[in-house]
Amino acid sequence: MDHLSDQKEASLLLTHHEYSKPTLKFPLGLVSETYRPYLELIRVEKPTGTILIFWPFAWGLTMAAYKTALPLDAYVANLGKALIAAFLLRSSACTINDIFDREMDAGVERTKHRPVASGRVSVKAAVVYLLVQYVLGVAFFYFTEHGLALWISLFQLLPLFAIYPLLKRITYWPQAWLGLAMNFGFITSWISVLEEVHYPILSAAMASCWCWTMLYDTIYACQDIRDDVKMDVRSTAILFGSWIRPLLISCGIVFVSMLAVAGVLNNQGIPYFTISVGGTFVHLFWQSRTVDLDVPKSCWINFNRNGQLGWIIWSGLALDYISRLDLGLAIA
Repeated sequence: MDHLSDQKEASLLLTHHEYSKPTLKFPLGLVSETYRPYLELIRVEKPTGTILIFWPFAWGLTMAAYKTALPLDAYVANLGKALIAAFLLRSSACTINDIFDREMDAGVERTKHRPVASGRVSVKAAVVYLLVQYVLGVAFFYFTEHGLALWISLFQLLPLFAIYPLLKRITYWPQAWLGLAMNFGFITSWISVLEEVHYPILSAAMASCWCWTMLYDTIYACQDIRDDVKMDVRSTAILFGSWIRPLLISCGIVFVSMLAVAGVLNNQGIPYFTISVGGTFVHLFWQSRTVDLDVPKSCWINFNRNGQLGWIIWSGLALDYISRLDLGLAIA
């Protein structure tokens, strides 16, 4: 009888173990365990990072398209190019970040299972993988950009993202550098279309985007404050402590304000100021009311919501651009 009871208990435990296996996020389950860590290394199952890099490309492109009445087919082609660029930039950024941060990541609960930190990918293999990504990135930009836009895109690919993980060791402001690295796509897209630098518009737009990154990445850093203090990882979340929320509110105000200034300088229309600027203000207000900075899951949800925020800004820009095209066709 005891033997049968033991067998039943073992069976139940086995069944529970099978059902408690974590479900692999798409597309990790489509590849074998041999190659899966390499997809994890570039965070292919977590697209928010790619989306956050993509939006400045898309915004800069759409503002430039509005200013020049860029043909729709050229606009769509450039939008596809921007998405590929964002993916390549984010992939190499994650890889070099994990190489530099492998020891720190091993001491942080949220990141200890990352491929390099957990030993599933060796440092040597990760470096080779990174070099392959850099070759692909340089080749892509070489064949799709030219002149100043090419050099700006390469600057974003190589030094900007490569330097970021090192700053976590020496300053509490790594998010400030990341604010540049994440948003240089705006400049690339603008110059790619206009082939000229419009300093007032680009300065206002970059200031806006910089504050946006400061906002969402400070929220992101709030997930790991306790472990980061233990591992001596520095961030604005640790620096500001109980003053994090005033920092976020300040960043949000400047983000929306400079978004409006960029619109005025580019002679944007009513859809932009109503949807892009007004919608962003409403979305940020909603974020501030719903995020709990002391709960990691809430921080993660809010971080992802910033990827969704990009749709609001792009929608107003796109409507302005389409109306410009329609007006041009009507005049023609």
